[in-house]
Amino acid sequence: MAKLIGWNLITVDGCFEGAKKWDLDFHTLAWGPELERLSEEFGDKAASLVFGRVTYEGMAAYWKSAEPGRITTYMNALPKLVASRTLKSADWNNSRVTADIVPELKRLKETETKTLYVFGSADLTHSLLEAGLVDELMFCTVPVVLGQGTRFLKPGRRIGLELKDTRPLASGSILSTYSVTPAA
Repeated sequence: MAKLIGWNLITVDGCFEGAKKWDLDFHTLAWGPELERLSEEFGDKAASLVFGRVTYEGMAAYWKSAEPGRITTYMNALPKLVASRTLKSADWNNSRVTADIVPELKRLKETETKTLYVFGSADLTHSLLEAGLVDELMFCTVPVVLGQGTRFLKPGRRIGLELKDTRPLASGSILSTYSVTPAA
């Protein structure tokens, strides 16, 4: 059975992007050899990548023309599942669209043995947390307060988390992994 893990870089004030869509300049404060290795590990461990429509469109635009390398290779090669009620087709390698993500992910969790990763996709991650499908959340907390931007975690029901691992990076960022505890 596969785990579903949500992954994102967030600021200390909980933002995953700045005031404008795709304002990710703060990522450069965290990027370095440690995050590069972690990113490469994602490619080794992943059965599939899962995106909401907005994140999918941005990732596809970037990775289809990114400089060759190990991360670019897996980002373009891995199967990708896109949650969207408006997008009818997806042209990035090995992508497919579903308007009903919950049953698709339930099926994949039962049939896959490798990890399913949700990259970015705050609204999708919120929906999947609410549906009880997320097994773990991984964050790289970047040491900056943006003061404005889009928060990653959305208001909703209370969801318990148990810290599994934490480690500081040379950049001053902190990697944290939490298990999502079942609802009581």
